[in-house]
Amino acid sequence: MIYKRSELGDNIGFTTIIDDKFKSSSLAVYFLTELSEKTAAVNNLGISILTVSSRQYNTYALLCEKLSELYGAGLGSIARKKGDAQILGLKASWLDNKYAIDGEDICGEMRQLIHGCLFEPNVSNCAFDADSFNIVKKDLIDRIDGELNQKRSYAISQAAKVAFRGEPAECTGYGSREAASNASPEDAYRAYEELLKTAQIEIYYVSPHEDSSFAEMFTESFGMIERAPRKVSIRNHSPLKPEPEHVSEEFDVNQCKMVLAFKTDSDDKYALKMLSIIYGEMPFSKLFLNVREKLSLCYYCVSTSVSAKGTFFVDSGIERCNIDKARDEILAQLEEIKNGNITDEEIESSLMALDNAVLQIGDTASSYINWFFDCFSDGKLITPEEHFREFRAVTKERIVQAANSLKLDTVYLMLDKEVQE
Repeated sequence: MIYKRSELGDNIGFTTIIDDKFKSSSLAVYFLTELSEKTAAVNNLGISILTVSSRQYNTYALLCEKLSELYGAGLGSIARKKGDAQILGLKASWLDNKYAIDGEDICGEMRQLIHGCLFEPNVSNCAFDADSFNIVKKDLIDRIDGELNQKRSYAISQAAKVAFRGEPAECTGYGSREAASNASPEDAYRAYEELLKTAQIEIYYVSPHEDSSFAEMFTESFGMIERAPRKVSIRNHSPLKPEPEHVSEEFDVNQCKMVLAFKTDSDDKYALKMLSIIYGEMPFSKLFLNVREKLSLCYYCVSTSVSAKGTFFVDSGIERCNIDKARDEILAQLEEIKNGNITDEEIESSLMALDNAVLQIGDTASSYINWFFDCFSDGKLITPEEHFREFRAVTKERIVQAANSLKLDTVYLMLDKEVQE
C-alpha cells in the first residue's frame, strides 16, 4: 500500500491510497462544516442533490443509466456528524479500466461525470432543478422520520441533544424535519455555493494504480472558486453538567429505552477505548454478562465511546419496572472497574477484538478512507499497526484511571405509555 497526502489549495486535502489488490477505484469528497440546527438540513440537501443529476445528466434516470453503462459504477451522498462537525459529500466507485471488455475508459468517464456533478450541477436561475430537489428532500425527510421509527437510535439521539445542549454536537447530521420541510431549491443552491467557498475539503482516492488526473481535475476546478475556508473543530470535550440531568418522554412502545451519558476530562483515548470495550461493547463485557445475562434486567445493554466529545453512552432496552434496578447495576459495574476489578482475561479479550478490527483495515477501499479520515480528524497520522501497539501498552492502572474520570451527566428515558385506570 502506498499513501500520499497533498494540499490542492486552501484547506483542500487530497489523499491517495494505492493498493494493487483492488479491481476498482473509489473516491470520497468530504465537506467539513460546523454543525448547526439552522444549516444542517439545507447543507445536506445542497450536497446530496449532486448525486441525483447534473447539467449533462439532468434527470435521475439519465444519471443512473450512465452509471449502469459504466459497468454498474456507484455514486452516492454522505451525511453524518463527527464531534462538532457536519461531514457532507459524495462517494463513487468504478471498475478499473483493465477489466473493461471493449477497452472503455471507465476512469476517464467517471472523472468527467464526477466533475459535472460537483462543479456543473443541474441549476437554473440560482436554484437547483425542482424535480431533482424533490427527490432528495423526500429522501431526507424519510430518513429523519425513519429515525423516530428506530426507537433505539432515536433515544440515543435525544440523549445526545440533552448531553450536548448548547454545543454544535446537539444537532444531528441530518438536521431537523422542520428545516428540511421548509427548504427550497434556492436555499439548497445557496448552501451548496457556501460550502464550496467555506468548507474544509478532504478528498480520498483509492486505486490499484497511480493516477494524477483526479488531483489535477480538482486543483483546476477548485482553483476557479474564490475560497474563504473556515476551520472546523471536530474534537471538543463536552463540559460536565453540575448535576446529572434527567429527561423522560412517553411513546407508544412496548419496550422502554434508557440512555446514560458519562463525560470525561481524560485525553487517554487508548485507555478510554479499552475501558469502553471491557465495560459494555462486547459479549464478554461486564454490562452484557451481568446486567443482561446474570440479572436479566434488560434486553440489551451496550456502551459506546464518542471520543471526539469525551463522552460515553450506555443504552439499554428494559421494562419500566426494571429501570431503577438496571440503572443501579450499570453504575455498579462501572464502580467495579473503578475499584480495579478487571481480569487479565478481560484485557486480553479486548485486545483480541481490537486486533481483529485493525486486521480488517485495508480489506476494502472504504476501510482505508475511514482510517485515514480518522487520522486527519485526530491530527495525527498513524498506521493501524502503530495504533494497535498503543493499545498493547495500555495498563490496567490506566484503564482504572480512565474509569475514575467518568462522571454521570445525563439520563434519558423513553417510557411506554402507562395504561390509565
